[in-house]
Amino acid sequence: MDVDTRLLRYFAAVAEEGNLTRAAARLFVSQPALTKQVKQLEAQLGVQLFVRSRTGMVLTEPGRALAARVPALLAGWEEVVRETKGAASRIASVLRVGFLANGANEATPRIISSFTRRRPGWRVDMRQAAWSDPTGGLTDGDVDAALLRLPFPGQDGMRVAELLTEPRWVALPSAHPLVARDEIPFHELWDEPFVAAPAATGWWRDYWLATDERDGHPVRVGAVTEHPDEWLSAIANGYGIALAPRSAARFYARPGVAYRPVTGVSPSRVGVAWAPSADADPVVQDFVRCCLEDAGLGPEEGR
Repeated sequence: MDVDTRLLRYFAAVAEEGNLTRAAARLFVSQPALTKQVKQLEAQLGVQLFVRSRTGMVLTEPGRALAARVPALLAGWEEVVRETKGAASRIASVLRVGFLANGANEATPRIISSFTRRRPGWRVDMRQAAWSDPTGGLTDGDVDAALLRLPFPGQDGMRVAELLTEPRWVALPSAHPLVARDEIPFHELWDEPFVAAPAATGWWRDYWLATDERDGHPVRVGAVTEHPDEWLSAIANGYGIALAPRSAARFYARPGVAYRPVTGVSPSRVGVAWAPSADADPVVQDFVRCCLEDAGLGPEEGR
């Protein structure tokens, strides 16, 4: 019998959380989609894996038997995938590095230059990920390391070294009345429509909407985008505003969009991340050292 590993991953999340809502948030999928996937797995196996109760999802006896085996099975398969893809890049002397938006800001080219000096003959393949994958391809083994905004989904299972912090600003349509202000308190933005990441990204989306820093004030979503160009267009066209790292004012300057400092919201953090299996990989560790040595030195960056 062939079973999609994605179904097993979804099953494991529900089994561990004991709750569909929490599991869906952890997996960055909607609750109806997660329910459908669990039912699909039950149909393929021909057994009932859960029963609903007042407290959540309770494993049946067959479900407990599967739950005892799945974590090791998934960990083994993910390790095989990472090693296989990594071996291909090693043959070509290529280090695959995922990143979101502008990576580590101005430090990114310095890091790459430092790495290629340390590893002559090697090339860094920078792979930009959509906001729908806040791990930058790290979880799927598509990259060897990643420059990411912290925290990110799945961070607890990865090695992470923080490189720099920077304030979160707000990106506004250039005709917005608040553009005349030099600084904007976050609470004055609560009633504004926001341009958001896809709902499937769960708490990653919530972080960039600062849902935990609104004193319970609900979020208005004016548009949903996955890529920087779409994000900028939505803001310029007046569909909403958005929180962004201060560096976005440098990297994503464009007509129709203005950036202003915001008070009353926590800063953004940037880190380098890699899988625990790469702890013994000298190439990945050289890249991590270059990140630690060269990050945080760009204009206006805080440590």
